[in-house]
Amino acid sequence: MIRLMLLACLFAGASLPVAAAVQPFPPSFRVQDIQTDGATIHVRVGGKGPAVVLLHGFGDTGDMWAPLAADLARNHTVVVPDLRGMGLSSHPESGYDKRTQAADIRSVLTKLGIDHAAVVGHDIGTMVAYAYAARYPDKTDRLVVMDAPVPGIPPWDQIVRWPALWHFDFGGPDMERLVAGRERIYLDRFWNEFAGDPPKVDEATRQHYAELYARPNAMHDAFAQFRAIRKDAEDNQAAMATKLTIPVLAIGGEKSFGANEAIVMRNAATNVTELVVPQAGHWLMEEAPGTTIAAVHNFIDGKPVAAAGAK
Repeated sequence: MIRLMLLACLFAGASLPVAAAVQPFPPSFRVQDIQTDGATIHVRVGGKGPAVVLLHGFGDTGDMWAPLAADLARNHTVVVPDLRGMGLSSHPESGYDKRTQAADIRSVLTKLGIDHAAVVGHDIGTMVAYAYAARYPDKTDRLVVMDAPVPGIPPWDQIVRWPALWHFDFGGPDMERLVAGRERIYLDRFWNEFAGDPPKVDEATRQHYAELYARPNAMHDAFAQFRAIRKDAEDNQAAMATKLTIPVLAIGGEKSFGANEAIVMRNAATNVTELVVPQAGHWLMEEAPGTTIAAVHNFIDGKPVAAAGAK
């Protein structure tokens, strides 16, 4: 990858910087900005068929889903938003609790004329995906959660004490000053420490997201996603009194959250399929795209999830 980038630079002129690039969405996808209650959500939409919503997490934007979106669009309508305050969505002062963000997603789907959808989330997107399914169970066909805890859902009290999750309480004006202009350094911590194989989060990917997170208010609002977690825990503790009955796929990277994803979800849902992706860390779409794409697509289509580690 790096060699190809250097060759491209030589042909374009050695004095020019190498442009960061990630896999683009298919040209058939359209992009639009949709107004919700308090935010403008940047959305990519493509394909035809039963709807699927893909929700990104921290360190990424909706751009992370391009390979999965291209695959799903063969027989699904695929909706890929940037969460409020992230990517190219707007930066409201509040509303970063995941229940409010679930309402953002409901508004997006309603304005697109979509009633029911399967919902897929990774990282922070997992928290929003669960909040959506809990708030709108009659609108959620299937749920996929990937490599992240769900605040308030057991064994949350043990998980939240893991040293690796110190960033859940990192935020505020002084922390923003420390990170300002050093977004790449801060993000590299996650790409390196949470990956099973850090080089699989390649340089082009890192440049792309570092530029997006260096935009005005981007880190402020990313920190707000984590500062809302205590409120999320309260909301989810109330929600889990009624377990989800829809099919749920819980995916964890073997070198990251692993089987804990399914352990959490079995406390919140009655029909959980477990998949541990071998050798992968947290960044499943970057580290194990083939396994992840096949598992998600098969599950959404009601087919068996066949991969090493599946239960």
